[in-house]
Amino acid sequence: MSIAEDKTSSTVPGRPARKGWFAAGGVVGAFLASACCIGPLVLLTLGISGAWIGNLTALEPYKPIFAVIALGFIAAGFWQVYFRQPTVCEPGSYCARPNSARITKTLLWASLALVLAALTINWWAPLLY
Repeated sequence: MSIAEDKTSSTVPGRPARKGWFAAGGVVGAFLASACCIGPLVLLTLGISGAWIGNLTALEPYKPIFAVIALGFIAAGFWQVYFRQPTVCEPGSYCARPNSARITKTLLWASLALVLAALTINWWAPLLY
């Protein structure tokens, strides 16, 4: 079975698998939303410093846009994983493995935590300084 067949066999015929794509979009959006605020804080905590870290704050005006995009992907991913009717998977396909759902759920919850941390950093970051 080819990879293309494996992607479509796990869902309704004719519809590609979307859970993984929504989780990946949520992760990318979460990293972009947190790049201006949490990124420099994490780097400084790890002992990495330099003048270039100040350039990451240039992404601050785009944080709400990235957060909305990330939350949209995360909401779609949660809908696909938790609220949509389960589909029948062929034995041996990727969706039949329990690890596939566990990885997707972990990525969705981690992305949600990262976006929420980025959106609320003004409240909790002063506690760390």
